[in-house]
Amino acid sequence: MDAIKLQAKKLIEKSIKNLADEGIITYKINEDKFNFNCVLISGKSEVKFLVYFGKKGIKKVLQGNKESDFYCKINEIIFGKELFEFNKNDLIEPENYIGTDESGKGDYFGPLVVSGVLVDKKTIIELKKIGVKDSKQLTDSTIVEIANKINKIINDRSDIIVINPEKYNELYSKIGNLNKLLAWAHAKVLENILSNHSVEEAISDKFGDEKLIIRSLQEKGKKLILHQYTKAERFTAVAAASILARDKFIKWFKISSEKYNVDFLKGASNKVELSAKDFIKKYGREELNKVAKIHFKTTQKIS
Repeated sequence: MDAIKLQAKKLIEKSIKNLADEGIITYKINEDKFNFNCVLISGKSEVKFLVYFGKKGIKKVLQGNKESDFYCKINEIIFGKELFEFNKNDLIEPENYIGTDESGKGDYFGPLVVSGVLVDKKTIIELKKIGVKDSKQLTDSTIVEIANKINKIINDRSDIIVINPEKYNELYSKIGNLNKLLAWAHAKVLENILSNHSVEEAISDKFGDEKLIIRSLQEKGKKLILHQYTKAERFTAVAAASILARDKFIKWFKISSEKYNVDFLKGASNKVELSAKDFIKKYGREELNKVAKIHFKTTQKIS
């Protein structure tokens, strides 16, 4: 079964279970060309629930009388708990899930880092208390401070993959696509966490075609319901993962700058090009492979 199609099947099965827990009678799940669907019944009221799958991803749809009490009830059960629905401006998160995020994909210097964090209701509260939010909203010093606190809270319920520049360049030469490399790393982080813990859902920051991660999922990861969204750092676990990833990224810069006595800069600006030229003058072009992502256009500009 196609990976996107399998995700849609898992999603409708989970939704049907949630409906059953609320006492909603459902008929069997049917499969059509582009969706899974089922009919929901309450007395004379009837609503059809569909989960579409295709090139644009997965979409949930309700069909029926939108003014009926039954339709409104189903809508609240299915979409009222949807990941990006808000209730009094508060984000409703799954009770248990893994969040993954990355750091360094747009930076010429430094590693590519992907991190994952498993949370539950208790740790979500604890992480919010220590100021966990999107790492892009935090200073480097604050990130290092909060990362230490995160590790104390989550213990072994996390995983980090650091792909240093030399290894990154080797992998990129084989794969030839940054998003595919990212997908592999996200899938690997999920698998590593699932090797010691059981959870049904995961949320990752969307960086490209959502099929990439789904197709990269390994044995345990294939059993997950994986949600991919832009700006996913609004979720506590994804935000925590972004901080842990950025923490490793920051530490690479500190260690490498001291090792080479070069002011490595983040990003891929004109100032980064000057820094790269300075590095080549001191250590030669071959050594650049150990500190920079060679496929970036920056490499051509400094040639």
